[in-house]
Amino acid sequence: MTTVRTPADWPGTEEEARAVQDALRARVVLDEPGPPPGTGHVTGVDVAYDDERDVVAAAAVVLDAATLDVVAEATAVGRISFPYVPGLLAFREIPTVLAALEALPRAPGLVVCDGYGLAHPRRFGLASHLGVLTGLPTVGVAKNPFTFTYDEPAAPRGSTSPLLAGREEVGRALRTRQGVKPVFVSVGHRVSLDNACAHTLALAPAYRLPETTRRADALCRRALREAAPALTAD
Repeated sequence: MTTVRTPADWPGTEEEARAVQDALRARVVLDEPGPPPGTGHVTGVDVAYDDERDVVAAAAVVLDAATLDVVAEATAVGRISFPYVPGLLAFREIPTVLAALEALPRAPGLVVCDGYGLAHPRRFGLASHLGVLTGLPTVGVAKNPFTFTYDEPAAPRGSTSPLLAGREEVGRALRTRQGVKPVFVSVGHRVSLDNACAHTLALAPAYRLPETTRRADALCRRALREAAPALTAD
């Protein structure tokens, strides 16, 4: 487990964070398809918080994309690096997520975030932010539609409908299980929306959420339980 300190130049105000988003958003790549689903490695990242103790834990879990077997994992913990502000959640998570990714013993391949990419009020959620900083292809798979609207996809697994900001499609609602509430997929960086949905479906053969998210969620919660007492004793 890696212990993370907040970078000295990390934004300290909402205005500074929005300026960083504005500068980095121009670097998002939207004209690449990304790796084919079911090939290479795919990595899930997730975070867990203990706000009372001011601790955040991040996990990165690498799966074989063909078998969904775990081939590597890493965790990182640190102090929460930014206050809770809707639309700026990436600034609470990025330092520990980056540290977890950097601690992996092999290349992560495609990265799947438990959150948003372009489906974000400023079109720059965690998946896009992480993709630009690392250069990796990234996808956001969220549990709810945030502030956006959508029509219910048809009941069969694999059905989709546009996730809309007005008339702009910022992602898709994707049915990963027959008749079960959809997940909400958006492009992060260097992946097409069609491919992002195909990856998500391939990663969710049995449950609503992709295996990347399920494995990373369990690992970061365990890391938080193990690390919080030690950090709060410092």
